[in-house]
Amino acid sequence: MSDTDPLDVFLSRQPILDRQQGLFAYELLFRGIGAGKEQLAGFTENEPTAAVIVNAFSGFALTDALGTYQGFIKADRDLLFSDLIKTLPPHLVVLEILDTVPRTPETIDRCKQLRQAGYMLASWARPESPDFENESLLKIVEFVKVDTGQVEAERLKQFIPALKRLRKTICAEKVENNAQMRLCHELGFDLFQGYYFARPAETVGRQPQSSQAALLRLFGLISQDADTAEIEAVFKQEPMLTISLLRLTNSAASGLTRHITSMRQAIDLLGRRQLLRWLQLLLYSHSASNSAAASNPLLQLAATRGRLMELLVDHTPEIRQYGRDLVDQAFMTGILSLMPAMLGDGFNALLAQLPLAASVIDALNGHLGVLGDLLTLVEALEEETPQKAVWVLQRLPDIDIVCANGCLARALSWANSLAR
Repeated sequence: MSDTDPLDVFLSRQPILDRQQGLFAYELLFRGIGAGKEQLAGFTENEPTAAVIVNAFSGFALTDALGTYQGFIKADRDLLFSDLIKTLPPHLVVLEILDTVPRTPETIDRCKQLRQAGYMLASWARPESPDFENESLLKIVEFVKVDTGQVEAERLKQFIPALKRLRKTICAEKVENNAQMRLCHELGFDLFQGYYFARPAETVGRQPQSSQAALLRLFGLISQDADTAEIEAVFKQEPMLTISLLRLTNSAASGLTRHITSMRQAIDLLGRRQLLRWLQLLLYSHSASNSAAASNPLLQLAATRGRLMELLVDHTPEIRQYGRDLVDQAFMTGILSLMPAMLGDGFNALLAQLPLAASVIDALNGHLGVLGDLLTLVEALEEETPQKAVWVLQRLPDIDIVCANGCLARALSWANSLAR
């Protein structure tokens, strides 16, 4: 792969959440592979070249990836001192200075110049560093990151009070589960990075909330082509559900030009197929999260998964055999794949109650079939595991990196439009 070729780079983003568990920003990640599907590219996961980062956005707009949020981008020395950095809009990016960048006077001067140009900076603090409070770079940056996956809990408890004296915004990175998040929250971290919010719930067999139960009833009714009057009757019992659905259907993501004011209009204009999709998304906006739908990370991730799988399935040979049914099943698989985060073991009971196609159940239970392969690819892009993505692409010969990135850009843009 050449340094200037963005085509062999997988792009992904990782959410950064605030103390209320709403979206604050994303970290943009770049994972490269060779010209074929078998080998990883030459640059390491932390050191893609400046040209790769900048040129990648020639076909993948920052606004597609970020929506209304900022993006953290890892910056090695080459990127930090490259003139190409000026092509990254200061209001959209936070430059995360890597540990591999020497803390020389030249580096400090360059960071000050970037600050004056409007860029925000982030750096790392290590508990093993005895004199971190006096580090010149930490005095310049706005954000300080801590790799919580590498630090024992007792050491964190000793380290954070000293770190907070710097009066910076402190971000806990590599937060893998809810228990780790709670500890970091108690210690006073401001931001939390990782997919812990998408992990299966710790409560065994959690029951759906009342609004979720109504959504599931509607899911079944529409899937079985029930009368419109019967569907409306369920909505009338849940006024907040009706309001939420009308907000979603009137969003930019719906693609409608006519303003919808009643459920009958929504059903008539959207059609059963589109209505079913909004119901699936609303399962997440009615989750235990207190954040608004637009900043609910689980909703954003579920919407991206569903839309990405829907777009990818159009590039599989199976689409010619199964047609639009397979597209609907792909969207449903992506959406429902995150339900264990809300219901824990109760997800299995939920699957048994829903009128799902066998291909959807196989994909959700065992990553089987073409839908299972697509779900594996989507998860690999999220998890920063290019090796897994390379492996599954071999099973999907009609999908390459360029196709995957293009579909991802469209999926991110669609999910971001929910916020508007």
